[in-house]
Amino acid sequence: MAILLDRSSRVVVQGITGKEGGFHAERMIEYGTRVVAGVTPGKGGRRHLDRPVFDSVAQAVDREGADTTIIFVPALAAADAILEAADAGIGLVICIAEGIPILDMVRVKHFLSSTETVLVGPNTPGLISPGQAKAGIMPAKIHAPGRVGVVSRSGTLTYAAVNQLTELGLGQSTAIGIGGDPIVGTGFVDVLRRFEADSETDAVVLIGEIGGTQEEEAARFVQEKMSKPVVAFIAGRTAPPGRRMGHAGAIISGGRGTAAEKIRELRERGIRVVENPVEIGYTMKQVLEEVQ
Repeated sequence: MAILLDRSSRVVVQGITGKEGGFHAERMIEYGTRVVAGVTPGKGGRRHLDRPVFDSVAQAVDREGADTTIIFVPALAAADAILEAADAGIGLVICIAEGIPILDMVRVKHFLSSTETVLVGPNTPGLISPGQAKAGIMPAKIHAPGRVGVVSRSGTLTYAAVNQLTELGLGQSTAIGIGGDPIVGTGFVDVLRRFEADSETDAVVLIGEIGGTQEEEAARFVQEKMSKPVVAFIAGRTAPPGRRMGHAGAIISGGRGTAAEKIRELRERGIRVVENPVEIGYTMKQVLEEVQ
């Protein structure tokens, strides 16, 4: 089954009347996602994409039973949008915005620690449970229903890996981008724990990158807690220390967070690490054949 998002999820789009929010909300509706409402302060009472628009998330929860939100608002307003959704009792928040100020995210993380709300992002392409629902900006056509979970810090590499899997006949249970900003809500271990508990996920692709310690933490979790095989790729091997590469969180600092360190940790913990991203799909097929 899917993790976090499925065909029963009732989604509200914060920023639905904006250009980006409206465009992707329409794609989500076309895919079959149950988009039940939108939120744009000051535009409550209107309809957009044949969905009601409310002034607040609380109204969408109260009147349309929304339990999931996807946020398409500028970075400087995104933290407040996350807090509003959590305060309204939304269970799953997906934040697309990139570059939310770090102090704003510290405030968000502190608030969410006292709630049941799960935050995906910020700086995420979202997530998709193929054949059921998508909440994000990923191209739906490259995904197919199946039993391989995908979790990544990189949106572009997620698409590449998913496309390889699909072309090899390996569909996905859920593909999720956890986000590339320095502070994100849901990390690798959180997602791996859900995939391990999911009876319809047989294996996991993990795509990491330089910076931080999430990949090392994931490696320890896989070794100690997971029974399912994991295939990993780490981006940023040629990145010089101290220079940001791509994502705001992709920076080597104080000699820590290098690709070499992460790859070594993953391999020492028994995880198959590929050298080139074009090998992800083929390697996963090999791994699944070995365990059958």
